[in-house]
Amino acid sequence: MLILGIETSCDETAAAVVADGRRILSSVVATQFELHAAYGGVVPELAARRHLENILPVIQAALDQAGVTLKELDGLAVTQGPGLIGALVIGMAVAKTLAFLHRLPLAGVHHLQAHILAAFLTG
Repeated sequence: MLILGIETSCDETAAAVVADGRRILSSVVATQFELHAAYGGVVPELAARRHLENILPVIQAALDQAGVTLKELDGLAVTQGPGLIGALVIGMAVAKTLAFLHRLPLAGVHHLQAHILAAFLTG
């Protein structure tokens, strides 16, 4: 089973492909550290706008790194919260669109629970 995970809860745009629920085939992260450094913290509106720029290239890079296409996926997972609302909306909109277009199941993921479950993944 191949799942594409999308994460946009705050200031990093990330995507990964996971096989069989545990094996990481790819992991791509676009950071926004430099963008927000001048302000001393994350600016939610700037974060959301940068997600718009980064999300499709990050997803494509994760698929390329894993050596798979969208047609080979069995499902999608996306962060549904908690997080910055504008950032979450971008990830959810892209995930819902991809799920609809490719007729894939979509699972919303709780951001904090995902941190705990990440301990069970392997590279």
